[in-house]
Amino acid sequence: MKKLLKEIAQCEICKAHLPLGPKPILRVSKNTKILIIGQAPGTKAHESGKDFYDASGKKLRSWLGVDEATFYNTEYIGVMPMGFCYPGKGKTGDLPPRPECKPQWHQNILDELTAVELIILVGQHAQKAYLGKQFQRNLTETVKNYHTFLPKLFPIPHPSPTNRFWLAKNKWFENEVVPMLKTRIQEVLK
Repeated sequence: MKKLLKEIAQCEICKAHLPLGPKPILRVSKNTKILIIGQAPGTKAHESGKDFYDASGKKLRSWLGVDEATFYNTEYIGVMPMGFCYPGKGKTGDLPPRPECKPQWHQNILDELTAVELIILVGQHAQKAYLGKQFQRNLTETVKNYHTFLPKLFPIPHPSPTNRFWLAKNKWFENEVVPMLKTRIQEVLK
C-alpha cells in the first residue's frame, strides 16, 4: 500500500490538463472500513492538501454522524476521489473529475483495501462509475433507491453548498436517508 500511495503522489498523467498542476489527494489505509468515493478535490483541498476540510466536509460529517477525528482517521474512513487532482473551474462549478485516475489507480487501491465494509458514492460521477447499469434515471432516483445497493454501497448527493437547492427541493434526503446513513455508519464503526 505504501508503495502504491507513493506512486500516486508522484503521478503526472494528466498534468497538461490541470490548471493548478498535479497534487493528488487520496486518503486511505489498508484497514479503512468506510471508503468515500467522491468527485475531485476543490481549490481549498488543493491548497491545503486535505480533503473535505471545508463547508462540504462539515456537511458530509454531519450526514455521516462522525466528528473530525473519526473522519480523518484512515482506520475508519478513507477518501478516494474519481479524480485525485483539482480539475479546474467550469461555468457552474468545478469541472468533472479527470478520467485518467479511475482506470490507472482505482482497482489497484481497491485491491489493497481488505477491510472496507461500506463504500459511499458521493455524486453522480462516482455513482455512474461504480453502479454502472444500476445507476437510475438520475442522481435523485439513485439516491432515493439507496436501499437497493446496501449493505456495501450507499449513494448520496454531493454535500457542496452549491447543492442547497437540490437539498431544499428534496427534503426527504435529510429527513429519511441521512438517518439510515448514520445507522449504517455506526454499524460499521462499532
